[in-house]
Amino acid sequence: MLISYLVPVVLLFMLIAASIRILPEYKRGVIFFLGRFQSVKGPGLIIVIPGIQKMEVVDLRVITMDVPEQDVISQDNVTVKVNAVLYFRVIDPERAIIQVENFTVATSQLAQTTLRSVLGKHDLDEMLSERDKLNDDIQEIIDAQTEEWGIKVANVEIKHVDLDESMIRAIARQAEAERERRAKVIHAEGELQASRKLVEAANVMAENSAALQLRYLQTMSDMSNKNASTIVFPLPMDIMEAFKHMKASPAAQARKAQNGDD
Repeated sequence: MLISYLVPVVLLFMLIAASIRILPEYKRGVIFFLGRFQSVKGPGLIIVIPGIQKMEVVDLRVITMDVPEQDVISQDNVTVKVNAVLYFRVIDPERAIIQVENFTVATSQLAQTTLRSVLGKHDLDEMLSERDKLNDDIQEIIDAQTEEWGIKVANVEIKHVDLDESMIRAIARQAEAERERRAKVIHAEGELQASRKLVEAANVMAENSAALQLRYLQTMSDMSNKNASTIVFPLPMDIMEAFKHMKASPAAQARKAQNGDD
């Protein structure tokens, strides 16, 4: 007799226990009543009638997803392997459950195809140097297509762009050639600036004999310091000027002698 009373009570408690659900702050429950959407509930305590109601739990936190490595042919016909990481979250639990069968798998597949499509429109140099711009382009395309699923794509980051060994060697040779070109240009610019300064210095010395004399003395000092075995005989600049005036061509001497005879 007692057992006949206990069985209904136990079944009632089991039914109540199966009906009680507790969702944390970062989760929501999409409730279906006899197969039709009813409401989105949570967080906290939720009562779900077994057999009549069904609840699908959705996590609202940001999901980090690795996009598998993809073979991409760039616009300049270079084959590279590219992988990325995707950050997204559910902003509308109702659409995330109703509009797509599995929003995680769907977003992953969409990210893979978009990654190949976007990178295939750019050259290898752009993949390596304009990664931030490519990240933004991929994020905008994926976000626009996942909006109807109630998903917000926060960010996309290209992790690695892997090249084969031959392409790596070619890029290294190109970089070395570029460095040599820059070195030659810098050297040529330095020679040009130095020649201009030498011309300016020569003009100053030509206008001022004292500056030329000082330069002459400095050169002798440098020679005596660098090579102690060298003997230098300083000669005043005035004597040099006198020698210059005394020196004349043979034709001038002949004319002078002829004038003297006259």
